[in-house]
Amino acid sequence: MIIAVTGITGNMGQATLDALETVPGITKLKLLCNNEKRMRKLLKKHKTIRNKIEVIPGGMTQPALRRLVQGSDLVINMAAVIPPASDHFHERARLCNDVGVDILVSEIETAKPMPALVHISTVAVYGNRTGQPFVRVGDPLLASPLDVYSATKIRGEFHVLESNIEKWAILRQSAMLHPQMLAGNMSDPLMYHTVHAAPLEWSTAHDSGVLIGKIVKSYIDGTMPQRFWKKCFSIAGGAANRQYGMQTFDSGFAIIGGNMRDFFKPGDSATRNFHGGWFLDGDELNDMFPYIEQTPDDYWREIARTHPVFKLGKIAPKSLIRKFVFDKLKRNDNAPAYWAAHNDEARMIAYFGSREAYDKLQTASWQDVTLPDPAAIANITENPRPVEYGFDFDKPDAAITEADLAAVAAAHGGELLSSFGGDMYEKLKWRTQDGEEFEARPYTVLRVGHWFNPLYEKFVWDFDRLSKKDKIFASVWYDSHATDEDYVFSYTDDYIARVEKIGGEK
Repeated sequence: MIIAVTGITGNMGQATLDALETVPGITKLKLLCNNEKRMRKLLKKHKTIRNKIEVIPGGMTQPALRRLVQGSDLVINMAAVIPPASDHFHERARLCNDVGVDILVSEIETAKPMPALVHISTVAVYGNRTGQPFVRVGDPLLASPLDVYSATKIRGEFHVLESNIEKWAILRQSAMLHPQMLAGNMSDPLMYHTVHAAPLEWSTAHDSGVLIGKIVKSYIDGTMPQRFWKKCFSIAGGAANRQYGMQTFDSGFAIIGGNMRDFFKPGDSATRNFHGGWFLDGDELNDMFPYIEQTPDDYWREIARTHPVFKLGKIAPKSLIRKFVFDKLKRNDNAPAYWAAHNDEARMIAYFGSREAYDKLQTASWQDVTLPDPAAIANITENPRPVEYGFDFDKPDAAITEADLAAVAAAHGGELLSSFGGDMYEKLKWRTQDGEEFEARPYTVLRVGHWFNPLYEKFVWDFDRLSKKDKIFASVWYDSHATDEDYVFSYTDDYIARVEKIGGEK
């Protein structure tokens, strides 16, 4: 059987290739790659299957994707421009995560025979969930303002969901621990975007690779559960892997002899506008393809073993590490301190609520800040305020009625324009609260959380305004936004961040 894979040189991709090396029945592995140097290293590492590998040079463009798809039985799409790269190269993220997926879908739709598709998405599509930490597939998708990554991944999902591909599945990857994570965080201030109380349910690159390997094996040997296809799932880590953002920093910095408070000041980190969640439905994939093997503790032990240089941090004075590593990062244009110094009011408001809130934090000490209690996680079993779905989410698909669809549309401030024949995958027409008409399947809207808004066509985050009439959006948006906020965030054509008061006042 011919298996095609994109994103093979990424962290999840490399772990996947490790897993695929031992899967019987693969006659050819077609690997899309636009990084020749990394590909050479992978080929050298995987000599035992080199004769099965066909490397297709290029990115998520039509010529390369056509070669990749033709003759393949199963396509695994892991290609993505992720943070921090997506924070610096916005157009590259759009072309890969959005436009590239659209091209891939079109190539699969026209291929004969048509291959199946497994598309990797992300927990980032849910946006900030510090106040309502539990998420599940079906929750509204409220990408954090100015986050091009989550916006483009939402669009990529929609391309797959509304396609004519006969067999597809979408897997939303949780926060992922990977071999280059600590080193990467030492070279980009993305870490300062992580909210101290952000709920993170970690999986490891290794476990994600194991999952894809088992999916491929199941597809080849004919044991694939039918309930896998035409569904969206969470790649989770389980209750044992749930942490707050600050815990993760403490675990990582322990390798260099410190903790978050040794290297950060209270005003260094964003207070909102991140992403993450603890999964209510994280057991579904693991029940079908048992893959959860590692915990964050396992991961950090392995990092300490394979990167002994980090142990030198235990010898160096913490003040020197802070000065030459962490304070240096604050001069990078992805850091809140840089935004403040360059009067980037859009990001000040998006990540802190206001410039005043940011300035106040700069004089705070850790004694002034309330940090989440990691010991309390085990006792948190539900959100303090339920997510609004507009219908009884526990209803099986076979019991969904037209009245349910109409109720969901009304809860969004819109309406259902089509008659429902009972098929969760039939194309229906809907109208938004802005009077825009769009087409989407009931499964897309009710079970995966999509609802058309300006973000699907342009980089405009208008959720302050929308949530005032949209009960479903409001049930999550006010997790970290005040009901009297009236901002619309956007990018210009050349990706300059903007914020305006609704009605045009800057």
